Amino acid sequence: MDDDKYYIVKKKALPEVLLKVVEAKRLLDSERVLTIQEATDAVEISRSSFYKYKDDIFPFHENNRGKTINLMMQVDDVPGLLSNLLNEIAKAHANILTIHQSIPIGGIASLTLGVEILPQTVEVANLIELVERTQGVHYVKILGRE
Repeated sequence: MDDDKYYIVKKKALPEVLLKVVEAKRLLDSERVLTIQEATDAVEISRSSFYKYKDDIFPFHENNRGKTINLMMQVDDVPGLLSNLLNEIAKAHANILTIHQSIPIGGIASLTLGVEILPQTVEVANLIELVERTQGVHYVKILGRE
């Protein structure tokens, strides 16, 4: 299934609801509104639409270097996996800022990485793909970008 692929789509090709989700997120980030209800009311979408799409759409910035992305992933609890992941990220010329791993349950752990995107870092989509292809990684999700 290709649900985890990334695409760059022109704004005019996006459904209006996705653009409104981006605007609601911008309002929340700017602190002009304090609650999700206020943000969704302001852009005239339902809260359920906001929650459905909020983790899957981000504005694309040409200059995405010098940013921080937070990645959450589910990984196998096997010796050396974290080291392999960190090595892949280093080879992509990104900088690891934070690492948090949960206690494994049933041989699976949740791992959250704060990664700084530097001028020499490969494209973010390529970085995510490198992480996803690492043996023992079940899925990767972008939690946020700064």
